[in-house]
Parts: sequence; structure tokens; C-alpha cells
Amino acid sequence: MEVTLAVSPDADDLFMVRALLEGALDTGPYTFRISSSPTDALNTIASGEAGPDVVAVSIAHWPRIAARYQLLPHGGSMGEGYGPVVVAHPGGPARLEDLAGRRLAVPGLTTTAWLALRLLRPDLGAEPVVVPIDPYQRVFDALDAGEVDAALLIHEGRLTYEDQGLVRLLELGEAWSALTGGLPLPLGGNVIRRDLPEEHKAAISELLRASIRHALDHRDQAIAWLLARGGALRTPERVSTYLSMYANERTADYGEQGREAIRDLLARAVAAGMLPDAGPVDFSP
Repeated sequence: MEVTLAVSPDADDLFMVRALLEGALDTGPYTFRISSSPTDALNTIASGEAGPDVVAVSIAHWPRIAARYQLLPHGGSMGEGYGPVVVAHPGGPARLEDLAGRRLAVPGLTTTAWLALRLLRPDLGAEPVVVPIDPYQRVFDALDAGEVDAALLIHEGRLTYEDQGLVRLLELGEAWSALTGGLPLPLGGNVIRRDLPEEHKAAISELLRASIRHALDHRDQAIAWLLARGGALRTPERVSTYLSMYANERTADYGEQGREAIRDLLARAVAAGMLPDAGPVDFSP
């Protein structure tokens, strides 16, 4: 059986599926066909009737596709007191309050980062301007050219913004932890089609979990592989830091706190009228 799997081109997603891409696992009767697209594009892909069997989406987007996709209990990224950041050039906006009526680059209107920022600062008043995260340099070019006044950065950009001479106005994960009494900020997660037979869902889930475990158990090899592929993070130290943040034991299994964090985020968004109520948040095996 062919399994279609769509992930982002970012280091954490590639880390998770490396064993499948490299044929390092015995997948039995399953053959994985893996594609990659930026986060906001993956959300759009998952919204189509013919979406992949498994797709990495923003947790914020799941309620809109919940009728067709079920959350997997692994394969996600969470910020444990860290997460996306809002940045600007020195001499530009110095506080979040200064963004009222100004242009803010966002990685997509369906992303968890944009949802979390609005939940944290509903009075922000900034004008969102979608600047795709691929190519990686695009958002920094937009800042330099004055196309936007500040930027909401996700993925690798939140580690490299200081290299671009930018300053941080807000660390979303830190603010989220303070708001929720210490819960992590759930950012992205893998979902699986509900219409797959239960035995296939269970088997595919276990293979995906095994791929994550393989990466965690062969971390140095995976880091070397990621560096060889190129990308925004150019040193083993940078890649290691990034993976420690977004591809870790929480990725292998959300655990009860991780599941509660997802429920809490979505409940807050529903209460604020920012997301539809998809009912109970359920996870596949």
C-alpha cells in the first residue's frame, strides 16, 4: 500500500521522516511517497478533498479539517517556554504597541504562530502581510526593503534573526507559558485521514513513530544528513539547538501535558471566536 506523506522542508520535519526517506526501516507492505511544502501551503493541501494520507499541519488549522483528519499522538513540535518571535530592525518598532496600524510579516494566516499572537495580544492592531517562509531569506529581505515593519518568525528564522541585525519584541512561547500556567505552545502536528481502515492507521502511526525514534537514536547521523542537504542552519551546533527545541521526546509522544496543551490552545481560540468548534480533540492510536 502506498502512503502519501506531506511535510515541511524544515529541519525538524525532515529529521522525523529521514528513516523513511533513506529506507532505514522495514515498512512491510507500506511504501511511503513523501513530498514537502511550506507550512501554510500544507494547511491548504490538507483542506483539499484529495489530501495526503498523512500531513504535517499547524495545530491551529486542525479544527478546519477535523472532519477528515485525526491528530496523531506524535510527530508534532511544541515550544517549551520558547516559540515563534516577533522581530524588527533597531530604530523600528520598539514595542508591540508600536505595531498598531503597521505591517507585520506573518508566515501564513492559518499558522499557529499567527493564532497564538492574536490570542496573546488581541489588541495588536497590526496589518498582517503574508510572507512565505520559503525561500528562507524572503522575510528578511522584506524587512530590509521596508515592505513590512516587523515580522513574526517561525522555524529556523527564530534562531537566526540576530544574525540579520534584528531585535526581538516578543517571545511567544515565553508569553504563552505565562498565560497558561506553564503549558507548552503546540505549533505543528501530524494528522492522518479518518477514512483509512483502522488497521492501516495503527500500522502507519507505528511506522511514523519508529522513524522519529530512529532519528532520536541516531541524532548525530541525522544532523550530518541535514547539513549535507543544505538549509538555513549551517553548523552542527545550530541544527542541534533547533532539534532540541522542536524534535525531541515530546515529538515521539505528546504525553498528557502535550495533549492538554493542544486542547487548551484550541479551546481558547474557540472561545475567542477565532476557530470553529470541532468538538472533542481526539488522537489516533
